[in-house]
Amino acid sequence: MKAIALLFSVFAFSVHAGDWPNWRGPAFDGSSTETGLPDKISAAENVLWKAAMPGPAASTPVISGDHVFITTTDAEAKKLLGLCIDRKTGKTLWQKELGSGYSADERSNFANPSPVTDGKVVIFHFATGDTAAFDFSGKELWKRDMQKDYGSYAIQWTPASSPVITDGKVIFQVLQRNAAFEFGGNRKGNPDGPNNSYLLALEPATGKEVWKHVRPSDAVAESLESFSTPMPWTFNGRAELLVTGGDCITGHSLADGSELWRYGTWNPDKIGHWRLVTGPVAGDGVVLACAPKRAPVYAVKAGLSGKLEEKDLAWISGADVNSEHVSSDVSTPLFYKGRFYILNSDRKSVACVEPRSGKLIWEHRMEGGVKIEASPTAGDGKIYFQDMRANVTILAAGDEAKVLYSGSLAEGEEKDVRSSIALSGGQLFIRTTRTLYCVGSK
Repeated sequence: MKAIALLFSVFAFSVHAGDWPNWRGPAFDGSSTETGLPDKISAAENVLWKAAMPGPAASTPVISGDHVFITTTDAEAKKLLGLCIDRKTGKTLWQKELGSGYSADERSNFANPSPVTDGKVVIFHFATGDTAAFDFSGKELWKRDMQKDYGSYAIQWTPASSPVITDGKVIFQVLQRNAAFEFGGNRKGNPDGPNNSYLLALEPATGKEVWKHVRPSDAVAESLESFSTPMPWTFNGRAELLVTGGDCITGHSLADGSELWRYGTWNPDKIGHWRLVTGPVAGDGVVLACAPKRAPVYAVKAGLSGKLEEKDLAWISGADVNSEHVSSDVSTPLFYKGRFYILNSDRKSVACVEPRSGKLIWEHRMEGGVKIEASPTAGDGKIYFQDMRANVTILAAGDEAKVLYSGSLAEGEEKDVRSSIALSGGQLFIRTTRTLYCVGSK
């Protein structure tokens, strides 16, 4: 709890207690100090409202006070929208058209990234590079095309990294190939170069660049690409930004983006298709990076500097037979109440792990065989996530695996549901393909 309190003091901004200001919540690790959250979901008993979405998206809603913000597609008009919804009623307060198009491949669409807010400004960002900031009344503050300003993305599949606001800056991560290429008949990246991976910090209220830092990597081809979202965190008074991708994990200064430390590689054979989806997570003096494609989880000792080696790891999963399935290819792990919860999307299982030792405390496998690509969130002693068909699971947090609820609110067939469940003010905000639900006590 001391680490969480320190994180809030370092990364303080104008959010209210109970807000969910970014994709991974107020502590950037999927956790919340919320209480009074539901331990079951019933359309008859605790759905407060539902709002129809104009199209599918993988984004997670963010909440500040009475405002709910969400990025979405308009599937029929092939437009990209930013919505502001009244959290009390579910009514749309305002809607902004921020880009054109729908998708570039069959696996997802351009509304992959989630919005972010500091309690005064909300920023919508799309995989097309279309980015805009508004005040809570819907007044546009600035708008930019990130690909026009910083170069076309050299990324094979649709980008998904969400921005974060910390230290008075909104930070974007673009980890991409170092050369242009063709995929699906489309040119990716800048044919005349450069195609550098980079971190970019802007002023939230103006969109003015504060700094840009080029992040090099020895990875090759698709393994240079990352769909993860960076994580602000602090340890022993040092505030930094954690970044995974390009076969390595790095920590960066918030002042200028410069690299503080680096661990890698988990890909010594230079496999060329190890793109990374999972983001970093940290807790109890340990920073996790999940290597892809059923590879292990790497736990790095926090607070170090420079180029790290294997001796600087706290543990690697799979070192004993009990932890061989502790892995994640898509879902970003959760840190909550002194435990890591690692969701293995292919195995459809959740592993509860002791942070400093990597000891597997328990593993629970879900029934039904449906893949899970959402990331778990937690509050009030409960862990929440949904599978790709919108079946919601609620587990008890702690040292014993216990299912509190398993079921769905979805009306009709759902598929490709990837949104995480946001927790705010004693309520759950659950986004499926067609609908945004607010669930709580009536």
